[in-house]
Amino acid sequence: MQRLTEAGVIDAETGARILAFETGQERRATLRWPVILAMVFGGILLAAGVTLFVAAHWIELSPAVRFLLLILMVSLFHVGGALLVSGFPALSTTLHALGTATLGAAIFLTAQIYNLHENWATGVLLWAIGAAIGYILLRDWPQAALLAVLAPAWLISQWSITMKWHDGGDRPLAAGLVLTALCYLSARVADEESTVRRTLVWLGAVALLPCVGIAVVTAMEEGVRYIDRSSLPTGTLLLGWAVALIAPLLQAVGMRGRGAWVNLLWAAWAYALTLAAAQTSRFADAQYRHPFGATLALYFLCALGSVGLVTWGVHEKRRERVNLGIAGFAISVLFFYFDGFMGKIGRSASLLILGVLCLAGGYALEITRRRLMSRMEMTQ
Repeated sequence: MQRLTEAGVIDAETGARILAFETGQERRATLRWPVILAMVFGGILLAAGVTLFVAAHWIELSPAVRFLLLILMVSLFHVGGALLVSGFPALSTTLHALGTATLGAAIFLTAQIYNLHENWATGVLLWAIGAAIGYILLRDWPQAALLAVLAPAWLISQWSITMKWHDGGDRPLAAGLVLTALCYLSARVADEESTVRRTLVWLGAVALLPCVGIAVVTAMEEGVRYIDRSSLPTGTLLLGWAVALIAPLLQAVGMRGRGAWVNLLWAAWAYALTLAAAQTSRFADAQYRHPFGATLALYFLCALGSVGLVTWGVHEKRRERVNLGIAGFAISVLFFYFDGFMGKIGRSASLLILGVLCLAGGYALEITRRRLMSRMEMTQ
């Protein structure tokens, strides 16, 4: 304040008011991360302790006592969170998160106690409904994270049961995984900086590359036909594709508004990626080697998606998308080298080329990433 006042940026009266305001504020920034770490590890340890205690005495309890214990376990966490909401918000959020997490255990253990032979995906649905109610009432990020994980988990579980004795349903599942991760990754737009949106971005960033890998492997398995399985009915297959493509797009529209047109392009990319992966496996020759044309198309789409992710990140000034795009491009190049060239040349030459590729390619990608980051900072 003294330097700003002496430089004439603000007058002395304004500086005095700013100092008086800041002096009266409660200083909590230095305790933020220790408190968060304490809440996270404390919550994990508490959940582990409750689990071990219940498991040690589970056989000795009657079904009625077991059911009552499950109800108490869920309700006590939420009651404790409600009582501490004004006195200790961080602990309140932790207890509510534990209550919603233990709801899943209560649902499945209740089915075990009373030998309920229902569709197990329904248990995941009930858990997701509990997380949705928790988010509607609390509006905090742990409930949003649980709902963001459980809702797709229910759809995946239900679809897996539907296609259990059928072939042809792998591609919708693969495309839906990728589009859901991209939808979460694109949650932050412009000035939308809420904790819930940041949580969704973290989930999408962590899940995107693994989901792409799972999608490619899952779609490739569609080329393997089982004799004892029939093809999935056309109506069911169309319903699966509709849910896999439309559900993430609707969620993107809700979070991004008109900016969701980019997610529509990603839907087309995900469909093409799963199609290329399925064709790569379907047209494999007798020596179990994939034809070079199909493999090239698959890796081209992976590289195209990486470049598109970088471009998207630069356009919307989102660093996490740029970093993921760079990482995805590097992984695509490495897999293409291992799959297409490493087995066709000598061992020493292949290792030498791989070393040069890693060093030179890593240097080039890092320089490119830094330049893109600098350009983003200059345009902000």
